[in-house]
Amino acid sequence: MHTRQFIELTQPEIAAQFKKNPLVIFPAGSVEQHGPHLPAGTDIFASIAVGEEVAKRMDGLVLPAVPFGVTPMHMPYAGTITFTPETYIRVVKEVCASTAKHGAKYLLIVNWHEGNIPSLAIAAESLHRDHGMTVLTAQACYVAAEMYGTDMGGLTHGGEIEAHAVLAFRPDLVHLDRIEQSSDHGRGRKWDKLRRTRSFQPVLTDIRTIAPTGWYGSPEHATVEKGRKMLEGVGEAIAREAADIFKQLDEVQGGTAELHHLRKAK
Repeated sequence: MHTRQFIELTQPEIAAQFKKNPLVIFPAGSVEQHGPHLPAGTDIFASIAVGEEVAKRMDGLVLPAVPFGVTPMHMPYAGTITFTPETYIRVVKEVCASTAKHGAKYLLIVNWHEGNIPSLAIAAESLHRDHGMTVLTAQACYVAAEMYGTDMGGLTHGGEIEAHAVLAFRPDLVHLDRIEQSSDHGRGRKWDKLRRTRSFQPVLTDIRTIAPTGWYGSPEHATVEKGRKMLEGVGEAIAREAADIFKQLDEVQGGTAELHHLRKAK
């Protein structure tokens, strides 16, 4: 295909692709401040870029990105626009349900913003139960951290991993010459570790609890070349794991096959 972007294709091309492989990829991110060196759209740019890499490998279509996410935590700083969870859930559901009506059966959500996770879980559940889609969410930022965190200072807000994600997609929007006032790394890692545990989830007032200046990290070593390698690696890893998980879901009776059976029984 000449493009994997849903909105760049014609109606017959989309219909033909759904018959060939009914997979859609929903990029999930946010619009929020990322310090003086990265754009407010860092998270959505990252998810789009990863989504493109995954689509090429899985023969899917990347849905139009809804740039906004659930990010009240960053509202103390200009550059942040947030949805309420209720609004975001409804947007995700209505966008993806529209594709289901036209033949999309598999939905892969590629997320790069932690604040979206609870809302995406609720939307995914509804899209499966109410619209028969087989749904999988990939937390792309965590995949990147697992693969490259050791060499890139971990998953920080505005650090090297995020700088690489944008450099690989829109290098003109990254200003490494403007790096200044990174918050204390030790404090940032301490609070990020606490809020990412599976056993306990504290509610933080805003980003200043983690990083008083709004960001922390060491992005000065980021390059376009390393960014492209990172995105390719993350895209390959997600595509490989997603393909395996979708195959497993197809094999079980508790998936969409059961839903269709129940509908026929009614």
